[in-house]
Amino acid sequence: MAQERSQEDIIAEARRHRAEREKEYREQALKRYPHLCARCGREFAGKKLRELTVHHKDHNHDNNPPDGSNWELLCLYCHENEHQEYLDEETFGKVKPESRKDPAATYKPFAALQDLLKDKKK
Repeated sequence: MAQERSQEDIIAEARRHRAEREKEYREQALKRYPHLCARCGREFAGKKLRELTVHHKDHNHDNNPPDGSNWELLCLYCHENEHQEYLDEETFGKVKPESRKDPAATYKPFAALQDLLKDKKK
């Protein structure tokens, strides 16, 4: 009589397979792309390299084309933010791009600099 696998065993095996798959595409992405976050531009090296993650642009972790066209490297923070935006979009609908832009700065710290420099030359 075949022994049935427990739910915990099935979950553990699925997690092992996922970890193996992630390791494969992570190694490929790290070889293919510079070790920079595609969003914030931070550079990663040494022990900090573990903070750089592979993001699937279409959010499908099974879509791993050999050319890496569905991947981008993101730091942990930007990756989390990207997924939160995706969840928000699913929940609340598409957010208009113009509403996501930061408001234009109105303060001009160097507005009077030219006048100050003219006074020094005299």
